[in-house]
Amino acid sequence: MRILFTILFIFLGSAPLIAQKAKGLMDPSEVRRVLSILSSDDMQGRKAQSPGIDKAASFLEEEFRKAGLLPLNGAKGFLQEFQLIRSETRKAEVALDGGSLDSTKVIVFAGKEQLDWKTGDAKVVRPLNGDRGAIFQAMEGQGNTLVILDSAFRDLFPRLKRFNMQRPESSGDVVIVLADREPTKYSISVKSDLVKSRMANVVGMIPGKKCAKEYVVFSSHYDHLGMGKPVSGDSIFNGANDDASGTTAVVELAGHFNKRKDNARTLIFAAFTAEESGGYGSQYFSKQLEPDKVVAMFNIEMIGTESKWGRNSAYITGYERSDFGSLLQENLKGTVFTFQPDPYPDQNLFFRSDNATLARLGVPAHTISTSKMDSEPYYHTVKDEIGTLDMENMSAIIEAISVSSQGIISGKQTPSRVKIDN
Repeated sequence: MRILFTILFIFLGSAPLIAQKAKGLMDPSEVRRVLSILSSDDMQGRKAQSPGIDKAASFLEEEFRKAGLLPLNGAKGFLQEFQLIRSETRKAEVALDGGSLDSTKVIVFAGKEQLDWKTGDAKVVRPLNGDRGAIFQAMEGQGNTLVILDSAFRDLFPRLKRFNMQRPESSGDVVIVLADREPTKYSISVKSDLVKSRMANVVGMIPGKKCAKEYVVFSSHYDHLGMGKPVSGDSIFNGANDDASGTTAVVELAGHFNKRKDNARTLIFAAFTAEESGGYGSQYFSKQLEPDKVVAMFNIEMIGTESKWGRNSAYITGYERSDFGSLLQENLKGTVFTFQPDPYPDQNLFFRSDNATLARLGVPAHTISTSKMDSEPYYHTVKDEIGTLDMENMSAIIEAISVSSQGIISGKQTPSRVKIDN
Protein backbone atom coordinates (compact mmCIF):
# COMPACT_ATOMS: atom_id res chain seq x y z
CA MET A 1 0.00 0.00 0.00
CA ARG A 2 1.13 3.52 -0.83
CA ILE A 3 0.50 4.78 2.71
CA LEU A 4 3.45 2.92 4.17
CA PHE A 5 6.06 3.38 1.49
CA THR A 6 7.39 6.43 3.31
CA ILE A 7 8.95 4.30 6.05
CA LEU A 8 12.64 4.34 5.14
CA PHE A 9 15.03 3.52 7.94
CA ILE A 10 13.50 1.74 10.91
CA PHE A 11 15.35 -1.57 10.88
CA LEU A 12 18.04 -3.41 8.95
CA GLY A 13 20.39 -0.44 8.98
CA SER A 14 19.66 1.89 6.10
CA ALA A 15 17.67 -0.59 4.01
CA PRO A 16 14.02 0.33 3.37
CA LEU A 17 11.72 -1.97 5.29
CA ILE A 18 9.03 -2.05 2.61
CA ALA A 19 10.72 -1.06 -0.61
CA GLN A 20 8.32 -3.42 -2.34
CA LYS A 21 5.65 -5.75 -1.14
CA ALA A 22 6.42 -9.35 -0.35
CA LYS A 23 4.43 -11.52 -2.67
CA GLY A 24 1.03 -12.32 -1.21
CA LEU A 25 1.23 -9.89 1.75
CA MET A 26 -0.97 -6.81 1.91
CA ASP A 27 -2.34 -7.79 -1.47
CA PRO A 28 -6.10 -7.12 -1.32
CA SER A 29 -6.81 -10.02 -3.69
CA GLU A 30 -4.97 -12.45 -1.38
CA VAL A 31 -6.74 -11.02 1.64
CA ARG A 32 -10.04 -11.49 -0.20
CA ARG A 33 -9.19 -15.11 -1.07
CA VAL A 34 -8.61 -16.18 2.52
CA LEU A 35 -11.46 -14.12 3.92
CA SER A 36 -13.97 -15.31 1.34
CA ILE A 37 -13.29 -18.97 2.15
CA LEU A 38 -13.46 -18.49 5.92
CA SER A 39 -16.71 -16.53 5.72
CA SER A 40 -18.37 -18.61 3.00
CA ASP A 41 -21.75 -20.27 3.47
CA ASP A 42 -19.92 -23.59 3.23
CA MET A 43 -18.44 -22.93 6.71
CA GLN A 44 -21.98 -22.65 8.15
CA GLY A 45 -21.04 -19.85 10.51
CA ARG A 46 -18.08 -21.69 12.10
CA LYS A 47 -19.85 -22.41 15.38
CA ALA A 48 -17.67 -24.19 17.93
CA GLN A 49 -18.22 -27.97 17.93
CA SER A 50 -19.87 -28.00 14.51
CA PRO A 51 -18.99 -29.49 11.10
CA GLY A 52 -18.50 -25.93 9.85
CA ILE A 53 -15.71 -25.11 12.27
CA ASP A 54 -14.03 -28.42 11.47
CA LYS A 55 -13.94 -27.34 7.81
CA ALA A 56 -12.48 -24.00 8.83
CA ALA A 57 -9.81 -25.73 10.94
CA SER A 58 -8.81 -27.95 8.02
CA PHE A 59 -8.52 -24.91 5.76
CA LEU A 60 -6.34 -23.10 8.32
CA GLU A 61 -4.12 -26.14 8.77
CA GLU A 62 -3.44 -26.13 5.04
CA GLU A 63 -2.79 -22.37 5.03
CA PHE A 64 -0.29 -22.76 7.88
CA ARG A 65 1.47 -25.54 5.95
CA LYS A 66 1.64 -23.36 2.83
CA ALA A 67 2.96 -20.48 4.92
CA GLY A 68 5.84 -22.70 6.06
CA LEU A 69 4.96 -22.79 9.75
CA LEU A 70 6.01 -25.59 12.09
CA PRO A 71 3.90 -27.23 14.81
CA LEU A 72 4.59 -26.08 18.35
CA ASN A 73 7.38 -27.94 20.09
CA GLY A 74 6.13 -31.40 21.00
CA ALA A 75 3.00 -31.19 18.82
CA LYS A 76 2.38 -33.58 15.93
CA GLY A 77 0.44 -31.09 13.85
CA PHE A 78 -1.24 -27.71 13.85
CA LEU A 79 -4.40 -28.79 15.68
CA GLN A 80 -4.15 -28.04 19.40
CA GLU A 81 -6.89 -30.33 20.66
CA PHE A 82 -8.43 -30.28 24.11
CA GLN A 83 -11.52 -31.47 25.90
CA LEU A 84 -14.17 -29.43 27.65
CA ILE A 85 -16.28 -30.66 30.51
CA ARG A 86 -19.81 -29.56 31.32
CA SER A 87 -21.15 -30.61 34.69
CA GLU A 88 -24.83 -31.23 35.37
CA THR A 89 -25.45 -31.12 39.11
CA ARG A 90 -27.59 -33.93 40.48
CA LYS A 91 -27.28 -33.12 44.18
CA ALA A 92 -25.61 -30.27 46.08
CA GLU A 93 -25.42 -30.00 49.87
CA VAL A 94 -23.71 -26.85 51.19
CA ALA A 95 -23.40 -25.79 54.81
CA LEU A 96 -21.91 -22.43 55.80
CA ASP A 97 -21.05 -21.97 59.48
CA GLY A 98 -23.29 -24.92 60.28
CA GLY A 99 -26.33 -23.65 58.44
CA SER A 100 -27.58 -25.44 55.33
CA LEU A 101 -27.87 -23.39 52.16
CA ASP A 102 -30.83 -23.85 49.84
CA SER A 103 -29.77 -25.55 46.59
CA THR A 104 -31.25 -22.65 44.58
CA LYS A 105 -28.40 -20.54 45.99
CA VAL A 106 -25.68 -22.91 44.77
CA ILE A 107 -24.00 -23.17 41.36
CA VAL A 108 -21.42 -25.85 40.59
CA PHE A 109 -18.89 -26.03 37.76
CA ALA A 110 -17.09 -29.31 38.37
CA GLY A 111 -14.66 -31.57 36.57
CA LYS A 112 -15.34 -34.46 38.92
CA GLU A 113 -18.44 -36.50 39.55
CA GLN A 114 -18.07 -36.15 43.33
CA LEU A 115 -16.89 -33.18 45.40
CA ASP A 116 -16.42 -33.41 49.16
CA TRP A 117 -14.92 -30.25 50.67
CA LYS A 118 -14.31 -29.33 54.27
CA THR A 119 -13.03 -26.00 55.62
CA GLY A 120 -9.65 -25.27 54.06
CA ASP A 121 -10.10 -27.50 51.00
CA ALA A 122 -10.88 -24.57 48.68
CA LYS A 123 -9.69 -21.05 48.05
CA VAL A 124 -12.43 -18.63 49.12
CA VAL A 125 -13.08 -15.69 46.80
CA ARG A 126 -15.48 -12.89 47.69
CA PRO A 127 -15.82 -10.34 44.86
CA LEU A 128 -16.79 -6.88 46.06
CA ASN A 129 -18.68 -3.95 44.58
CA GLY A 130 -20.27 -6.00 41.82
CA ASP A 131 -16.90 -7.00 40.32
CA ARG A 132 -18.03 -9.53 37.70
CA GLY A 133 -14.52 -9.88 36.30
CA ALA A 134 -13.39 -11.47 39.57
CA ILE A 135 -16.09 -14.13 39.21
CA PHE A 136 -15.00 -15.16 35.73
CA GLN A 137 -11.35 -15.04 36.72
CA ALA A 138 -12.13 -17.49 39.53
CA MET A 139 -14.03 -19.70 37.08
CA GLU A 140 -10.99 -19.80 34.75
CA GLY A 141 -8.52 -20.73 37.47
CA GLN A 142 -7.11 -23.98 38.76
CA GLY A 143 -7.70 -25.66 42.10
CA ASN A 144 -10.82 -25.76 44.26
CA THR A 145 -12.54 -22.38 44.53
CA LEU A 146 -15.51 -21.33 46.65
CA VAL A 147 -16.98 -18.04 45.41
CA ILE A 148 -19.16 -16.07 47.83
CA LEU A 149 -21.55 -13.62 46.15
CA ASP A 150 -23.40 -11.08 48.28
CA SER A 151 -26.56 -9.10 47.55
CA ALA A 152 -24.75 -6.93 44.97
CA PHE A 153 -24.81 -10.00 42.69
CA ARG A 154 -28.39 -11.06 43.37
CA ASP A 155 -29.61 -10.07 39.90
CA LEU A 156 -26.61 -11.76 38.21
CA PHE A 157 -26.97 -15.03 40.08
CA PRO A 158 -29.94 -16.46 38.11
CA ARG A 159 -28.09 -15.75 34.86
CA LEU A 160 -24.99 -17.55 36.14
CA LYS A 161 -27.18 -20.46 37.15
CA ARG A 162 -28.53 -20.73 33.61
CA PHE A 163 -25.01 -20.47 32.17
CA ASN A 164 -24.34 -23.87 30.59
CA MET A 165 -20.61 -23.49 31.07
CA GLN A 166 -18.05 -25.78 29.53
CA ARG A 167 -14.51 -25.69 30.91
CA PRO A 168 -11.14 -27.26 30.03
CA GLU A 169 -10.34 -30.48 31.85
CA SER A 170 -7.41 -28.77 33.55
CA SER A 171 -9.64 -26.17 35.20
CA GLY A 172 -10.32 -26.37 38.90
CA ASP A 173 -13.67 -27.11 40.50
CA VAL A 174 -15.78 -24.08 41.37
CA VAL A 175 -18.74 -23.74 43.71
CA ILE A 176 -20.57 -20.40 43.70
CA VAL A 177 -22.96 -19.56 46.52
CA LEU A 178 -25.23 -16.62 47.27
CA ALA A 179 -24.49 -15.57 50.85
CA ASP A 180 -24.21 -12.29 52.74
CA ARG A 181 -20.84 -12.96 54.36
CA GLU A 182 -17.74 -15.10 54.05
CA PRO A 183 -18.04 -18.22 56.25
CA THR A 184 -15.45 -19.28 58.81
CA LYS A 185 -16.46 -22.92 58.29
CA TYR A 186 -18.03 -24.77 55.39
CA SER A 187 -18.80 -28.26 54.15
CA ILE A 188 -19.74 -29.05 50.57
CA SER A 189 -20.92 -32.30 48.99
CA VAL A 190 -21.80 -32.36 45.29
CA LYS A 191 -22.69 -35.11 42.85
CA SER A 192 -22.59 -34.29 39.14
CA ASP A 193 -22.93 -35.91 35.75
CA LEU A 194 -20.11 -34.94 33.36
CA VAL A 195 -20.43 -34.38 29.62
CA LYS A 196 -17.15 -34.17 27.64
CA SER A 197 -16.62 -32.61 24.23
CA ARG A 198 -13.67 -31.98 21.89
CA MET A 199 -12.41 -28.64 20.60
CA ALA A 200 -9.31 -27.49 18.73
CA ASN A 201 -7.24 -24.37 18.18
CA VAL A 202 -5.03 -24.12 15.10
CA VAL A 203 -1.49 -23.15 16.12
CA GLY A 204 1.86 -22.92 14.32
CA MET A 205 5.23 -21.28 14.88
CA ILE A 206 8.40 -19.83 13.37
CA PRO A 207 11.34 -20.62 15.66
CA GLY A 208 13.37 -17.64 16.83
CA LYS A 209 16.84 -17.16 15.39
CA LYS A 210 18.44 -15.75 18.59
CA CYS A 211 15.87 -15.71 21.40
CA ALA A 212 13.98 -18.94 20.73
CA LYS A 213 12.56 -19.13 24.25
CA GLU A 214 10.96 -15.70 24.02
CA TYR A 215 7.56 -15.72 22.31
CA VAL A 216 5.54 -13.20 20.34
CA VAL A 217 1.96 -14.31 19.66
CA PHE A 218 -0.25 -13.25 16.73
CA SER A 219 -3.80 -14.47 17.28
CA SER A 220 -7.46 -14.27 16.41
CA HIS A 221 -10.54 -16.41 16.90
CA TYR A 222 -11.86 -18.37 13.96
CA ASP A 223 -15.22 -19.43 15.41
CA HIS A 224 -18.48 -17.52 15.08
CA LEU A 225 -22.17 -17.99 15.86
CA GLY A 226 -23.18 -20.70 13.40
CA MET A 227 -26.73 -20.75 12.10
CA GLY A 228 -29.99 -19.32 13.43
CA LYS A 229 -33.49 -18.36 12.46
CA PRO A 230 -33.67 -17.10 8.87
CA VAL A 231 -33.70 -13.34 8.32
CA SER A 232 -34.97 -12.55 4.82
CA GLY A 233 -34.06 -16.13 3.90
CA ASP A 234 -30.52 -16.01 5.33
CA SER A 235 -29.79 -18.18 8.36
CA ILE A 236 -25.96 -18.19 8.32
CA PHE A 237 -23.92 -15.93 10.58
CA ASN A 238 -20.92 -15.74 8.25
CA GLY A 239 -18.77 -13.71 10.65
CA ALA A 240 -16.71 -12.04 7.94
CA ASN A 241 -15.62 -9.19 10.19
CA ASP A 242 -16.04 -11.14 13.45
CA ASP A 243 -13.51 -12.62 13.17
CA ALA A 244 -12.62 -14.03 9.76
CA SER A 245 -10.94 -10.65 9.22
CA GLY A 246 -8.56 -11.13 12.15
CA THR A 247 -7.90 -14.74 11.22
CA THR A 248 -7.07 -13.68 7.66
CA ALA A 249 -4.54 -11.25 9.12
CA VAL A 250 -2.91 -14.04 11.14
CA VAL A 251 -2.60 -16.20 8.00
CA GLU A 252 -1.09 -13.34 5.98
CA LEU A 253 1.35 -12.37 8.73
CA ALA A 254 2.48 -15.98 9.12
CA GLY A 255 3.45 -16.19 5.46
CA HIS A 256 5.10 -12.78 5.51
CA PHE A 257 7.29 -13.37 8.54
CA ASN A 258 8.32 -16.82 7.38
CA LYS A 259 9.53 -15.34 4.08
CA ARG A 260 11.55 -12.71 5.94
CA LYS A 261 13.24 -15.32 8.17
CA ASP A 262 14.75 -12.63 10.38
CA ASN A 263 12.78 -12.99 13.61
CA ALA A 264 15.02 -13.15 16.67
CA ARG A 265 12.14 -14.25 18.88
CA THR A 266 9.89 -17.24 18.28
CA LEU A 267 6.63 -16.26 16.59
CA ILE A 268 3.45 -18.18 17.41
CA PHE A 269 0.36 -17.92 15.20
CA ALA A 270 -2.89 -19.03 16.82
CA ALA A 271 -6.48 -19.26 15.61
CA PHE A 272 -8.67 -19.86 18.66
CA THR A 273 -11.92 -21.73 18.89
CA ALA A 274 -14.92 -20.90 21.09
CA GLU A 275 -14.30 -17.20 21.74
CA GLU A 276 -17.97 -16.56 21.16
CA SER A 277 -19.03 -19.20 23.69
CA GLY A 278 -16.67 -18.42 26.56
CA GLY A 279 -13.09 -17.91 25.35
CA TYR A 280 -12.20 -21.56 25.94
CA GLY A 281 -9.68 -21.83 23.12
CA SER A 282 -7.50 -18.96 24.31
CA GLN A 283 -7.79 -20.10 27.92
CA TYR A 284 -6.43 -23.52 27.01
CA PHE A 285 -3.72 -22.08 24.77
CA SER A 286 -2.55 -19.68 27.47
CA LYS A 287 -2.02 -22.51 29.92
CA GLN A 288 0.40 -24.21 27.52
CA LEU A 289 2.88 -21.31 27.76
CA GLU A 290 4.94 -19.87 30.56
CA PRO A 291 3.60 -16.32 30.75
CA ASP A 292 6.96 -14.78 31.67
CA LYS A 293 8.33 -16.04 28.32
CA VAL A 294 5.58 -14.37 26.28
CA VAL A 295 6.95 -10.95 25.32
CA ALA A 296 3.79 -9.71 23.57
CA MET A 297 0.49 -10.81 22.12
CA PHE A 298 -1.05 -9.16 19.05
CA ASN A 299 -4.67 -10.30 19.17
CA ILE A 300 -6.51 -9.19 16.03
CA GLU A 301 -10.27 -8.77 16.19
CA MET A 302 -12.63 -7.25 13.61
CA ILE A 303 -10.44 -5.15 11.28
CA GLY A 304 -12.66 -5.26 8.19
CA THR A 305 -14.37 -1.90 8.57
CA GLU A 306 -13.09 1.65 9.03
CA SER A 307 -12.44 2.80 12.58
CA LYS A 308 -14.14 5.88 14.03
CA TRP A 309 -11.15 7.89 12.76
CA GLY A 310 -11.57 6.61 9.20
CA ARG A 311 -9.14 4.59 7.11
CA ASN A 312 -5.49 3.95 7.98
CA SER A 313 -6.19 3.72 11.70
CA ALA A 314 -7.01 1.17 14.37
CA TYR A 315 -7.25 1.09 18.16
CA ILE A 316 -5.54 -1.01 20.81
CA THR A 317 -7.46 -2.21 23.86
CA GLY A 318 -5.79 -1.62 27.21
CA TYR A 319 -3.50 0.97 25.60
CA GLU A 320 -2.79 2.60 28.95
CA ARG A 321 -1.89 -0.66 30.70
CA SER A 322 1.54 -1.08 29.04
CA ASP A 323 3.74 0.72 26.53
CA PHE A 324 2.86 -1.83 23.81
CA GLY A 325 0.76 0.68 21.87
CA SER A 326 3.24 3.53 22.11
CA LEU A 327 6.03 1.24 20.83
CA LEU A 328 3.92 0.25 17.84
CA GLN A 329 3.06 3.85 17.08
CA GLU A 330 6.73 4.83 17.38
CA ASN A 331 7.57 2.27 14.70
CA LEU A 332 4.98 3.82 12.37
CA LYS A 333 6.49 7.31 12.39
CA GLY A 334 6.59 8.75 8.90
CA THR A 335 3.42 6.97 7.81
CA VAL A 336 -0.20 8.08 7.78
CA PHE A 337 -1.26 5.07 9.85
CA THR A 338 -2.09 5.58 13.52
CA PHE A 339 -2.83 3.31 16.45
CA GLN A 340 -5.18 4.93 18.96
CA PRO A 341 -6.27 4.06 22.52
CA ASP A 342 -9.54 2.14 22.81
CA PRO A 343 -12.37 4.71 22.39
CA TYR A 344 -14.95 2.44 24.05
CA PRO A 345 -13.66 1.98 27.63
CA ASP A 346 -17.19 1.53 28.98
CA GLN A 347 -17.46 -1.72 26.97
CA ASN A 348 -14.50 -3.34 28.79
CA LEU A 349 -13.12 -4.71 25.50
CA PHE A 350 -9.70 -5.44 27.01
CA PHE A 351 -11.22 -8.30 29.00
CA ARG A 352 -13.74 -9.43 26.37
CA SER A 353 -11.41 -10.96 23.79
CA ASP A 354 -8.79 -13.68 23.60
CA ASN A 355 -5.99 -11.50 24.95
CA ALA A 356 -7.58 -11.45 28.41
CA THR A 357 -6.22 -14.68 29.90
CA LEU A 358 -2.58 -13.86 29.21
CA ALA A 359 -3.12 -10.20 30.09
CA ARG A 360 -4.32 -11.15 33.55
CA LEU A 361 -0.98 -12.95 33.99
CA GLY A 362 0.92 -9.76 33.19
CA VAL A 363 1.64 -10.37 29.51
CA PRO A 364 1.39 -7.26 27.29
CA ALA A 365 -1.46 -8.94 25.45
CA HIS A 366 -3.64 -6.45 23.59
CA THR A 367 -6.33 -6.57 20.94
CA ILE A 368 -6.09 -4.54 17.73
CA SER A 369 -9.43 -3.63 16.19
CA THR A 370 -11.28 -1.08 14.07
CA SER A 371 -14.81 -2.10 15.01
CA LYS A 372 -17.07 0.80 15.91
CA MET A 373 -18.62 -0.95 18.88
CA ASP A 374 -21.26 1.75 19.32
CA SER A 375 -22.47 1.67 15.72
CA GLU A 376 -21.41 -1.45 13.75
CA PRO A 377 -24.61 -2.25 11.83
CA TYR A 378 -23.78 -5.89 11.05
CA TYR A 379 -22.18 -6.98 14.33
CA HIS A 380 -23.53 -10.44 15.29
CA THR A 381 -26.05 -10.46 12.44
CA VAL A 382 -26.43 -12.62 9.33
CA LYS A 383 -25.36 -9.59 7.30
CA ASP A 384 -21.74 -9.75 8.52
CA GLU A 385 -20.55 -10.86 5.09
CA ILE A 386 -17.49 -10.14 2.96
CA GLY A 387 -19.34 -7.63 0.78
CA THR A 388 -19.54 -5.23 3.74
CA LEU A 389 -15.76 -5.11 4.27
CA ASP A 390 -12.96 -2.99 2.79
CA MET A 391 -10.16 -5.24 1.46
CA GLU A 392 -7.73 -2.39 0.77
CA ASN A 393 -8.08 -0.90 4.25
CA MET A 394 -7.73 -4.37 5.78
CA SER A 395 -4.54 -4.86 3.80
CA ALA A 396 -3.18 -1.57 5.12
CA ILE A 397 -3.96 -2.61 8.69
CA ILE A 398 -2.20 -5.95 8.25
CA GLU A 399 0.79 -4.14 6.80
CA ALA A 400 0.79 -1.69 9.70
CA ILE A 401 0.84 -4.59 12.16
CA SER A 402 3.74 -6.20 10.33
CA VAL A 403 5.76 -2.97 10.33
CA SER A 404 4.94 -1.87 13.86
CA SER A 405 5.81 -5.29 15.32
CA GLN A 406 9.34 -5.38 13.88
CA GLY A 407 11.05 -3.96 16.96
CA ILE A 408 9.41 -6.58 19.15
CA ILE A 409 10.03 -9.62 16.95
CA SER A 410 13.62 -8.53 16.31
CA GLY A 411 14.32 -8.40 20.05
CA LYS A 412 15.11 -4.69 19.97
CA GLN A 413 11.97 -3.71 21.88
CA THR A 414 10.29 -5.35 24.88
CA PRO A 415 6.92 -3.96 26.00
CA SER A 416 6.35 -3.35 29.68
CA ARG A 417 4.23 -5.91 31.51
CA VAL A 418 0.56 -5.21 31.66
CA LYS A 419 -0.97 -3.45 34.66
CA ILE A 420 -3.99 -5.19 36.14
CA ASP A 421 -6.15 -3.43 38.72
CA ASN A 422 -6.35 -5.25 42.04
